[in-house]
Amino acid sequence: MEIIKNQENEKLTLLLEGRLDTNKAPQLEKEIAASTSGIKELVLDMEKLEYISSAGLRVLLGTQKKMSGRGSLVIKNANADIKEIFEITGFAGILKIE
Repeated sequence: MEIIKNQENEKLTLLLEGRLDTNKAPQLEKEIAASTSGIKELVLDMEKLEYISSAGLRVLLGTQKKMSGRGSLVIKNANADIKEIFEITGFAGILKIE
């Protein structure tokens, strides 16, 4: 998985490309931990994300909890398969998905 960062003031966008699976979830978790100090809005752009596993969902849940105390987490451009995973797991009711 590749992560492309774009920061504008207190807004950070991470473009995720490839597969967010058991092997790559720790990479995203570390990137979020290292990059979100002072961030009020975190956008995860999933336009190029092909797959998300339960490990990836765990990272999203942890990030949602972290950001809820100081800002927002927004999921953008998720494909139909990933949106379906969000629906089935109940994450659609937890995450802000645009």
